[in-house]
Amino acid sequence: MSTLFLRTLREDPADAEVASHRLLVRGGYIRRAAPGGFTWLPLGWIVFRNVERVVREEMDREGFQEVHFPALLPREPYEASGRWTDYGDNLFRLKDRRGADMLLAPTHEEMFTLLVKDLYSSYKDLPLVIYQIQNKFRDEARPRAGLLRCREFTMKDSYSFDIDEAGLEASYQKHRVAYQRTFERLGMPYVIVSAMSGAMGGSASEEFLAPMAVGEDTYVRCSNCDYAANTEAVRVTSPAALALDGPAAEVVDTPDTPTIQTLVDLFNARTDLRRADRDWTAADTLKNLVVKLKHPDGTVSSLAIGVPGDREVDMKRLEAQVSPAEIEPFSEEDFAKNKHLAKGYIGPGALGEDKPAGIRFVVDPRIVSGTRWITGADAPGRHVKDLMMGRDFTPDGFIEAAEVHAGDPCPSCGKALEIARGVEIGHIFQLGRKYAEALGLTVLDENGKTRVVTMGSYGIGVSRAVAAVAELNHDDKGLIWPREIAPADVHIVATGKATDPQLPAAELLAAECEAAGLRVLLDDRVGVSPGVKFNDAELVGVPTIVVVGRGLVDGVVEVKDRRTGEREDVALADVVARLR
Repeated sequence: MSTLFLRTLREDPADAEVASHRLLVRGGYIRRAAPGGFTWLPLGWIVFRNVERVVREEMDREGFQEVHFPALLPREPYEASGRWTDYGDNLFRLKDRRGADMLLAPTHEEMFTLLVKDLYSSYKDLPLVIYQIQNKFRDEARPRAGLLRCREFTMKDSYSFDIDEAGLEASYQKHRVAYQRTFERLGMPYVIVSAMSGAMGGSASEEFLAPMAVGEDTYVRCSNCDYAANTEAVRVTSPAALALDGPAAEVVDTPDTPTIQTLVDLFNARTDLRRADRDWTAADTLKNLVVKLKHPDGTVSSLAIGVPGDREVDMKRLEAQVSPAEIEPFSEEDFAKNKHLAKGYIGPGALGEDKPAGIRFVVDPRIVSGTRWITGADAPGRHVKDLMMGRDFTPDGFIEAAEVHAGDPCPSCGKALEIARGVEIGHIFQLGRKYAEALGLTVLDENGKTRVVTMGSYGIGVSRAVAAVAELNHDDKGLIWPREIAPADVHIVATGKATDPQLPAAELLAAECEAAGLRVLLDDRVGVSPGVKFNDAELVGVPTIVVVGRGLVDGVVEVKDRRTGEREDVALADVVARLR
């Protein structure tokens, strides 16, 4: 450590929001280079390469073959797949000196597809799985949380090529097992959840999430069965349709009802508005939200979403449903332009592609035929009650965009769902033929007929995994690395002055440990107090700390387990064997 390019910090960096960001900077693992971009320092690069090694070993174990593409790519393949436009502002676009359009790759499906097209032409060449570990670039609007959401990050992405869906399923399952082994070796707890494919396209899709409170992904798990899904992918079980009978719809004055609760209170307080069977609740109201959709080609359209009033529209769920379009709020200027929309009192009477406002109207699957609602009457201070779906209004379609609540029924078994948060550390997709068709990847089958190749795509965030492990393995003193990826096996701390025997004894012990195959970080700094050295050892987080201190006169050193805090005096002659 006397020569290591390292500077630990006592104070948290001002821009750090999460523990992993704070501790990786304070421990001398990374430094911020730009918004969403980080420099790896020596200790951090060792950890990064250890994670990369584990990922690579598990890919190779399955017989997958490694390749490596450039990060700077031409426009044409992404134009052919549609993603030059679909990625929108998230894509880093640039021109070379000849004016040709280029991009910094956000992902490499197109390039893998073209590589296989260039070299393979027969079903006998398949199945094939190739992978790379490469930097990716996405122009995140709000890079945050250190390495958890960056503009430049490192991914392992692999791609399977098969003749049919049965082959794809086999490749998919091989990756699933390899990912489970990878995360177990990294010491990272995970859950596997059903997910949306998003801009990737394809059918089956699963995420590997590391459960943690700071995670950006919200997921559900069943309290009874093994169902788990990202909230974006949760599917609501629609209730049975009801008979189209009941009171006629009636428009009523509803002054001073700025919220759903005040509206419900008014209906329950007035004898002329009460229900005969029970009280009105927020779930009996129909809330209608209008947003704008900015499409990748630059066009803008409007969309109205109807959800039960006891729920909000979940913007992440909505984004997943309308991707690749981006959501923008409906502004005061937009309301002023559409005179048929009464802000705060929007109802189905104005909504629909064939209705006065001319806005497509989609509703939550719980809003089934025969259900009756309190909703806006398209006039300030007025609502309509007993407006019946299927009798008084019909939406243009349905959408899964309402927020998911704890206790909602499981789509699989009907029992209560639980809600948790996590960080995405891996994602596997059954792409199907989207990219093969777009780029003309075909082979001849055993009958000499042309077949479009079936593909899968599988990613692990390597740099993100470093942050996720740090987020899950720390205490109030610093990091606590799992041994598989720690920057060293043993952190040896020599106390005392330059003329004391502790330093030469520590140096000799370090040499003996290395000779025994242990990786050593030796704190041989002179003029640094024992307290600073101990604090740095806790902060850096090597799993075993050995202190060569006052006990040396008795022939013992202190061995500490960083995770449990347990300390033990061990005879100097026995310490290497004990450490091994």
